[in-house]
Amino acid sequence: MKISQQRLPLTALRSFEAAARLLSFKAAAEELRVTPTSVSNQIRQLELDWGCLLFVRKTRKVFLTDAGRSLARVMSRAFDDIRAEVETHISSNRKTVTLAVGPIFGARWLIPRLSKFYRLNPNIELVLHHSPRITDVEQLVATIAVDWGIGDWQGLNAHRLLDVIYRPVLSPALLAERGGLTSPADLARYPIIHQWDREEWNAWLKLVGQPDLRFARETVTRDSNLALQAAMEGQGVVMGTFPFVSGEVAAGRLVCPFDTELHPARGYYLLNRPGARSVPAVNAVCAWIEAEAALPL
Repeated sequence: MKISQQRLPLTALRSFEAAARLLSFKAAAEELRVTPTSVSNQIRQLELDWGCLLFVRKTRKVFLTDAGRSLARVMSRAFDDIRAEVETHISSNRKTVTLAVGPIFGARWLIPRLSKFYRLNPNIELVLHHSPRITDVEQLVATIAVDWGIGDWQGLNAHRLLDVIYRPVLSPALLAERGGLTSPADLARYPIIHQWDREEWNAWLKLVGQPDLRFARETVTRDSNLALQAAMEGQGVVMGTFPFVSGEVAAGRLVCPFDTELHPARGYYLLNRPGARSVPAVNAVCAWIEAEAALPL
């Protein structure tokens, strides 16, 4: 059934897009310069009009439902397309480009370089999004993104930016406490920290001839920055991603006890929709990221 114009209230949809992106009615209200009650009421009216729940509301947090996540992806793309179209045809001293990145690339690669970007591009404003893993064009919620993979994103242009290597790292304090870390087999006495399925650990252990090794304890986290911070606090051994942890190793906050390196087939890619780089500001951001990634580490 075709939805009438009355069921597409743009003001309410703008409130929903901000709340879905920020996962906060209060933060959305501050961004839009309205009251949190106004944002909440507009979203509730959308839910009533459409007969579906968009958010699960907790005491201090809100979470998107499946319907909400699906709508949020569409709305983010739509507003990005509108913004890009306006910037293409309307003169403005400052242009806005949205860029989605994962936690470790954002914190360890992008943020340290932002001041350089703004020196070179004073008229471009970057809006950074945290990006979950992207599998196809439907999941690209920003104008451009940097994601981890092998280059097979359906419907997106993908340019390989950066290769990484893996080696176990841990804090000097943990090494001093447990000691005896002279061969990979000694890791059985150590706790480790890893993400999800332990894929990198399994591949590295196979590489060093210890595929069946079991650790003293395992901590699982979704956030690679949390894993790294936990390692620096002496909570366990983490599979270090180089060059992202090179600074911590050079400064002595982490030590790298083994020389064996795992070179994964996957790498970091710059992603954008076909035609996106026809917008000068978008092309400038993409060209800068590519140039930075090409510099010697």
